[in-house]
Amino acid sequence: QVQLVESGGGLVQAGGSLRLSCAASGRTFSSSTMGWFRQAPGKEREFVAAINWSGVNKYYADAVKGRFTISRDNAKNTVYLQMNSLKPEDTAVYYCAAAPAGSQGTYDYWGQGTQVTVSS
Repeated sequence: QVQLVESGGGLVQAGGSLRLSCAASGRTFSSSTMGWFRQAPGKEREFVAAINWSGVNKYYADAVKGRFTISRDNAKNTVYLQMNSLKPEDTAVYYCAAAPAGSQGTYDYWGQGTQVTVSS
């Protein structure tokens, strides 16, 4: 079992920055691929970024490439999402998710989400 708790959301002006954190409990964190997703009002949840267990491989949605950076600290059981140059269209609830080793890339565990609001 993995429990995920996101933090760091808030209200920021366009062009500003936020750093989201996702603290994980459970022994499988260090072997899990971790991802960030978001869901805006009236829209489906979408992929934002992912990082493999070692932190070497990172993947980004085209909409956030060059602005967002995903990272992880396995010693702290935490994954981060640094968001720079924020735009109003980045407004959404952001979710952290874990795909444990052996899950074939399926995100089995999800956090409760943290709201990010970008004002124009």
